[in-house]
Amino acid sequence: MSETSAGGAPRPRTIDVVNASLKRRYARERRFRLLGLTALVLGLLFVVLLFGDILSKGYTALQQTYIRLPVTFEAAVIDPEGTRERETLMRANYAGLIRNALRRAFPEVTDRRQVRALAGMISVGAPTHLRDMVLADPDLVGTTVEVSLLADDDIDMLVKGHIDRTRPESERRVDDQTLGWVERLEEGGRVQKRLNTVFFTHGTSREPELAGIAGALMGSFYTLLLTLLFSFPIGVGAALYLEEFAPKNRWTDLIEVNINNLAAVPSIVFGLLGLAVFIGVFGVPRSTPLVAALVLTLMTLPTIIIASRAALKSVPPSIREAALGVGASPLQTQLHHVLPLAMPGMLTGTIIGMAQALGETAPLLMIGMIAFIVDIPSGFTSPATVLPVQIFLWADSPERAFVERTSAAILVLLGFLILMNLTAVMLRRKFERRW
Repeated sequence: MSETSAGGAPRPRTIDVVNASLKRRYARERRFRLLGLTALVLGLLFVVLLFGDILSKGYTALQQTYIRLPVTFEAAVIDPEGTRERETLMRANYAGLIRNALRRAFPEVTDRRQVRALAGMISVGAPTHLRDMVLADPDLVGTTVEVSLLADDDIDMLVKGHIDRTRPESERRVDDQTLGWVERLEEGGRVQKRLNTVFFTHGTSREPELAGIAGALMGSFYTLLLTLLFSFPIGVGAALYLEEFAPKNRWTDLIEVNINNLAAVPSIVFGLLGLAVFIGVFGVPRSTPLVAALVLTLMTLPTIIIASRAALKSVPPSIREAALGVGASPLQTQLHHVLPLAMPGMLTGTIIGMAQALGETAPLLMIGMIAFIVDIPSGFTSPATVLPVQIFLWADSPERAFVERTSAAILVLLGFLILMNLTAVMLRRKFERRW
């Protein structure tokens, strides 16, 4: 029966009020879940679109266009005296050999301007390739060999379809005359697309077809190696001292607060610090992996210290008590019992810190890693750049060919970051103990 109020009017039952409120609560929960699911789907969609856009622009950089021509290594041009001396072979006019090969392929081209345009289809790095062939085998002098010559970046973009051949001549970088030459070569089967080994073996260049990431990769390798050697022992030692040995007073509290604050400091501040202290005061060579590693060490130390302290806290107190109970000293307890059990968590935090350092650009710009360096670095004090900075430099280049190389370099960087994070997850799952 329904309840009645003091005035005699029926009053709703308690169960009805509860059921009505439950319906409203369930409706709110459903709306909240729907909003959460929508946010998740949108986030994944944006990530897929981002990766799809980068992949669609970058995968073509894995191939490069070559033009195959019969090149005559004329003795009169390369070694007129027949001495086969290395200096003579190096000074020969190999660009002239390429022009002669093109003239034989297009005998109707006689005008000097047209000859220059014809030679412009071949990369400026092709003569170096011919020189290396002759230096490796001097017996090539006086013979005719089919050689695949690296094409210019505009020809490469045309063959890959990035330049629309149907557009008017005024709207594309390749004129009708050059387009006709390329189509003749294609009909003769002399235009090839091959694996772009230059991208992985060469340093940077102002010519897109000659630009590679080898120099940036080696710079990143040397920088991360030094960063790991500097930051891991210091970070683990600081975490061990603060967590296990430091007295609890206002000074240690101040240090802990500052460590947490440093983890949120903008990375460019560390670059300014490195510029002022390491380069300005201590005179560390500019634009080298050494100064980059010092800056990145300061930046990654808070991450490593915080992760290491969390790993130490996860070790049960009974481990320490048992070690102390059998006569181990506090230092032996930490080094022989606590530290090995906490090491998986420490390694995980270190790898995450290294992944963060690998993707940093802003602090390295401040210490000169933005310099245009063609040579591949050979040591920790050699001038170098790193992969994120190389991507930054290429992204600012106007040539269309640098767009695909920028995207390809981003894919390589993302691959390393994903690999490092997967390694951290696998280490944690394999060695982590649940107490």
